[in-house]
Amino acid sequence: MAHVERRGVGRWRARYRGADGQERSKTFTTKSDAQRFLATTEADKLRGAWVDPRSQAMPFAKVASDWLASNPKKRPSTWARDEAILRLHVLPGLGACAIGRITAKDVRAVVAKWSQAMKPRTVRRTYGVLRAVLRFAVEEDLMVRSPCRGVKLPEVEASGRHVVTADELGTLADELGPDFAPMAYLGTVLGLRWGEVAGLRVGRLGFLTGAQQVGTVEIAEQLTRGDHGRTVLGPPKSSAGRRTLAAPAWLMDMLAGHLARRRVTGADTDAFVFVMPAGGPLDYTHWRRRVWQPACRRAGLEDLTFHDLRRANATTMVLAGVDLKTAQTRLGHSDPRLTLAVYAQATNEGDRRAADVLGAAFSRRPRPARGLAAASNQERASDIASDLRSRGRDGGI
Repeated sequence: MAHVERRGVGRWRARYRGADGQERSKTFTTKSDAQRFLATTEADKLRGAWVDPRSQAMPFAKVASDWLASNPKKRPSTWARDEAILRLHVLPGLGACAIGRITAKDVRAVVAKWSQAMKPRTVRRTYGVLRAVLRFAVEEDLMVRSPCRGVKLPEVEASGRHVVTADELGTLADELGPDFAPMAYLGTVLGLRWGEVAGLRVGRLGFLTGAQQVGTVEIAEQLTRGDHGRTVLGPPKSSAGRRTLAAPAWLMDMLAGHLARRRVTGADTDAFVFVMPAGGPLDYTHWRRRVWQPACRRAGLEDLTFHDLRRANATTMVLAGVDLKTAQTRLGHSDPRLTLAVYAQATNEGDRRAADVLGAAFSRRPRPARGLAAASNQERASDIASDLRSRGRDGGI
């Protein structure tokens, strides 16, 4: 049974058994404090809210490390992103804190600090990692409930991205040069992600044959960032990302010409379609800095990202009337709402088309009058016309 015993002047020890059956004790300066602690402890045990004090003392950094290792199915790129967020933004402020002593006030304070130094979208992404770690701590019985409560995150303002035109795409492709021009068309015409383009291998290309009416591109893997920033070949972003896309004949001809310049044949099924000038798979950071950004500057599209090509693909499909299910499948989305909410960006052309449709549907048309009202209206119109003719003869107008 839990009880309080005196251990000397001003020292009272509360002894109890935890929910795990082990005997524990804690010392207080007054008997009433010790009794209050025992009462709270027994109530927590009855409610199933008791947490081992030793677990509560575990540093947040250790909990975060355990969280990173808790999901073996996490994609290498996701693991690397979460690890970087923890190392650079979360651990400096909370790493040494005992997990059981982190309060909602502490969380709000660190979010406020992030908001002063980072963009709203980055703050939300960082907070998401912190919240996941604290939820993991609750699931592991290291704390009673998560302190991620009442946190106000900065609003992310929707910013329209530029939708490239055919002429702009052609200019960009010219600036990228023959080694990388087809990448821009794969991103725009097929809506592929950069990693899907970089991870494309020769054996995934289905070129036209006599019986085949259309070329195909199979997406079965992608290049992504692994541990310590290394580039690795892994599965698509989701199960919906594994797909085979019909491709126009001119794009397949472009890819065939690209492989011919590289002296790669269909027998080289495992060879990457695109490689760095010195050989080897593409590295996103180097490719973006050395190839993409200089080409975009020369093409007058300095703020364009490779992902903007994918947005242009989705927007064009929606405006052209391609059904949502087909657009979703081609983009590799598991949820059609993502296809519309994220990528189907409105354009001036679409806005004008919507105005024409709505205007035609709701325009006010004059209705023919009936009976005495019709005669009265006709007489009034005749009087007005007569008056105008009269004033015109007299020079009144």
